[in-house]
Amino acid sequence: MISDQGVKTRAKAYFVVRNDRGLHTRPSTELVKCASGFRARIYLHVNGMTVNAKSLLGVLTLAATRGTRVRMEAEGEDAEDAVQNLVSLAERNFNMAY
Repeated sequence: MISDQGVKTRAKAYFVVRNDRGLHTRPSTELVKCASGFRARIYLHVNGMTVNAKSLLGVLTLAATRGTRVRMEAEGEDAEDAVQNLVSLAERNFNMAY
């Protein structure tokens, strides 16, 4: 019997930070909470810096201001779902109402 369970997949996407104050603590927390719900390894890349999307300190270290283009890469069985959900979260301004 052949099973494709556990097959590693890769996905990548870009999003632009649209929040007026950039990725400060509250939107970064939303991003990390969302990313942490997936088994895939997820990384964010900004200006030559790479951080783990499941690390609040890492995401804050990016100092991503409004207009920053963020490249996201994920690897794991749920990588595509992770990337889609995180892009959707970014499009909703990380659930920030301002």
